Amino acid sequence: MTTPTPTPFSDIKWNEHGLIAAIAQDHITKDVLMLAWMNEKALRLTIAEQRGVYWSRSRSEIWRKGDTSGHVQHVKDIRLDCDKDAILLSVDQVGGKACHTGRPNCFFNQWQQDDWHINEAT
Repeated sequence: MTTPTPTPFSDIKWNEHGLIAAIAQDHITKDVLMLAWMNEKALRLTIAEQRGVYWSRSRSEIWRKGDTSGHVQHVKDIRLDCDKDAILLSVDQVGGKACHTGRPNCFFNQWQQDDWHINEAT
């Protein structure tokens, strides 16, 4: 019996759905822009294209950030965290809007006084 040859993706701790959390961060400001999910194919495409490519859990398909909005993410650096269960993408966010709501990032809901409020400054 032969032992399978390890690949660069063998150590990744994919979840039970074959996905890993992927955080996009602005490569200059270091602002956290969004969190999405990747399967192995999305990660391979991200590496090959140097562009944010993700797995849509709601549509069960690959999606390239910016295909419909024009707000493409050009990948500058890719990192795997110490537990090997999260990816960090350092990106150049074209158009300055990472969120599908048209905001600069997806983290505009802020906890204030026992409830969530939209922080428009984000």
